[in-house]
Amino acid sequence: MRFRSLCRNLLPLVAVLALAACHHRDDEAAQVGGSTPEAAVQGSIDLLKAGDFNGLWKHALPAADYATLRADWSRHNANQPPVSAADRTKFDEAVRKLTGPDAETRLYAELQPKLSQMEQQYKDQLPVLISVGDALLKNGVAQNKSLDGEQKAQANQLIDVLVPWAQHAPWFDQARAKQAVGVVVAAARKLDLKSPDQLRSMDFDAAMAKYATGYAGLKQLLAIYGLSVDAALDSVKLSTLSSKDGRAVVKIDYTLLGKPLSAESTLVQQDGRWYSESLIRNVHEAHERLQQQPAAAGSTTLTALPASTASAAAKD
Repeated sequence: MRFRSLCRNLLPLVAVLALAACHHRDDEAAQVGGSTPEAAVQGSIDLLKAGDFNGLWKHALPAADYATLRADWSRHNANQPPVSAADRTKFDEAVRKLTGPDAETRLYAELQPKLSQMEQQYKDQLPVLISVGDALLKNGVAQNKSLDGEQKAQANQLIDVLVPWAQHAPWFDQARAKQAVGVVVAAARKLDLKSPDQLRSMDFDAAMAKYATGYAGLKQLLAIYGLSVDAALDSVKLSTLSSKDGRAVVKIDYTLLGKPLSAESTLVQQDGRWYSESLIRNVHEAHERLQQQPAAAGSTTLTALPASTASAAAKD
């Protein structure tokens, strides 16, 4: 599963939408693009809150770029190295541990003494360690070539709000830890992953469904420790700052952990509908990188793909 690659492509969109609200405009979310710049952002917001990642990509991208994304997913998977025996063993052990009978009880019994020990050792040091993480995160944002200046500023705003929360969140609370274990086990069972080969062979639709399951579990985990993603999503107000010559900027005002924040999303118009400019750009860049990989690796794997797949992948 190309989680890292997907995150790289999703990051600009998530940073731009930055925890926006849902006003139940299902008609817009169900269509490709938006009838107006605000409608385009709102439709993506609805889908993001619902965890419908397939629908999100389909809505936020023009049809040709969405086809490219889907085809490139399959091409990337076909070009992956085989799973090693060691990785296969680790995967099987992790799945058994997370999904076996009484997994919640077993995992919490294992975690409880470790949590008490960690609290004694790291409670006072944790804020300092998280401050170091703050610096590393901001450096990572600064070095990220897929983000433009505005997106980097938005990401840094988020970090400035999330770091104080992380420094004071009740990470060592036993009751919350027990809840968290239950959420992780429930998500693992729902994912129903049988083998690492299943991850490698998973098509785009199946992978997006798995991501939706993981996303729902992550939201539950964050809520346990005081960060409600849905509360932040429900706080957004949208306004159009400019719209001229098929290019528009929408301002997103929202509240995260009680702090008012804002972001801007740039949209472009194609065939009368509005789409995320940064997301289109990232899909194009990812496609170009994938096109370059076979030559660099001397691989012939991709030449065996059906002509229809190669044609769809070339549409950008």
